[in-house]
Amino acid sequence: MMTNLFSTFDPSTSMQLSMNWISTFIGLIMIPSTYWLLPNRMNILIFNTMNKLHEEFKLLLGLQNKGMTLMMITLFTFIIFNNAMGLLPYVFTSSSHLVFTMTLALPLWLSIMIFGWINNTNHMFTHLVPTGTPAVLMPFMVLIETISNLIRPGSLAVRLTANMIAGHLLMSLLGNNSINVNNLLLPIIMIIQMILMMFETAVAVIQAYVFSVLSTLYTSEV
Repeated sequence: MMTNLFSTFDPSTSMQLSMNWISTFIGLIMIPSTYWLLPNRMNILIFNTMNKLHEEFKLLLGLQNKGMTLMMITLFTFIIFNNAMGLLPYVFTSSSHLVFTMTLALPLWLSIMIFGWINNTNHMFTHLVPTGTPAVLMPFMVLIETISNLIRPGSLAVRLTANMIAGHLLMSLLGNNSINVNNLLLPIIMIIQMILMMFETAVAVIQAYVFSVLSTLYTSEV
């Protein structure tokens, strides 16, 4: 309740929680980080992560395709962002649907295959027959290698989708059943939910890394 005109300047106006002092820092928070003289810790973390991924992808791709590292780092960042957003409550987990994952995996694999068969046809044929294969087994090896090559986008998409769905389903089942649980078991369920949340955070990072690394390995074969 306002007692006089100057009560609006009182930092303890609110009875429950005084948030008036937050206005002091809002301007600093809204300033883009590019205008700071020194980078903050978040920028340093992102830069170090991307630099590490660039070094690793460069080793997998080789010198002839090292320009592809930027696309793979972008793919990793996009997937890990969507996985992390799915961990927040009431947020749609897009990476747990095959429409999302297949949209990422199929065009990438298809473009790599088209580029490889057009520009490096002989090199692509050599991948169908591993070194040292007996002449009798060559037709079967070509068939097996062709099938394994065709299911690559599906395996990429299903792996990411299944891993994102499994943990979310388990957490939702525990959350729904904890309503009718005895009060003595509630702390145990809360601890289990916290452990599952940490596990899901790790899965979100690992699956983004696995997706980008496998895509890099497929690219390096061209």
